[in-house]
Formats: sequence, C-alpha cells, structure tokens
Amino acid sequence: MHIVAPPGASREFVQNTRIIKKKLRELHGAMVDLVALMNQPQRDQALLAEAGISLDRALFPLLVGIERFGPIGVVELSDRAGRDYTTVSRQVAKLESLGLIERRPSPADRRIHEAVITDKGRQMTDALDAARQRIAAPILAKWSEEDFSDLVRLMRRFVDDLMDPSGGTDKT
Repeated sequence: MHIVAPPGASREFVQNTRIIKKKLRELHGAMVDLVALMNQPQRDQALLAEAGISLDRALFPLLVGIERFGPIGVVELSDRAGRDYTTVSRQVAKLESLGLIERRPSPADRRIHEAVITDKGRQMTDALDAARQRIAAPILAKWSEEDFSDLVRLMRRFVDDLMDPSGGTDKT
C-alpha cells in the first residue's frame, strides 16, 4: 500500500502518514509470522495428536475448510487453501473415500460438484476445535477478556475489509 499526501497537506497529515507506513510494516510482519507459524508441520502434528486423530496432515486443513465454508467446490477450496486445483481434487477424493466428506452436484450449476462435511467429518472437526481450544487456553489466559474480544473483532473487521471487492468504499 502506497500512501501519498495530497498537495498542500499539513505537517500533521505527513507525520500520520509516516506512522501509518511504520505500523503497516509491523502489521505485515506480524501476519507473515502468523502464516509461517500456521504452516509449520510440527504444529499440525501437535494439533492432530491433541485431538487424538490419525489423518494425513495435508488433509485436515481441507477438511476444516469444507466444514467452515461448505458446501464448496474444489476450485474455491483450492483458492482458499493456496494449493493447486489438481492436488486439492485428489485430496478431496481421499477425504471422500474416508467418509469425512461427500460430493454432490451444486444446485446452482450441476457441472460443479461441491464438497460437504459428513457427520463423521464433523466429529473430527469438532475434536480439532476442542484441541485447538486446549492448546490456546494457556496463551489466552494471559489476556484480558477485553483484549481478546478486541483482537477477534478487529481481526474479523480487517479480514472482511480485505475481502471486500469495493475496497471498503461505499459505491452507492
């Protein structure tokens, strides 16, 4: 993001722009750190072990994605996962063979098959959610309820604004 001061901008505006640039760099750094942490294989293994689940580590993020966003097509799922479509298609087939998801034609477009979580798959994602909560509890115990609520609220707002195709501007 490049911030340009308008002609004749006040010194205060220019100073705020410098602060914003610095804070954006810090925010980006925190996000890069978060993504790196979330992509560590040992963290996935620890979560699976805590949940008492035996599942290929490459499959469980897709299972969670199907549970959270389903019914969902393979193209959208691969976009969300940042993985190649053909790889995700094979992995979704594996989840289906394990009875964790079903594929069915989309009501909107019969050419597209959507993945939907099964009861067995939901039991697994519920176990993962419970394990995630147990792992996070000691960390979040150090936070005030207000700080944690603020984090959740602001993170949701930030992601929603990033996903907004209008860039958060009102086009009416």
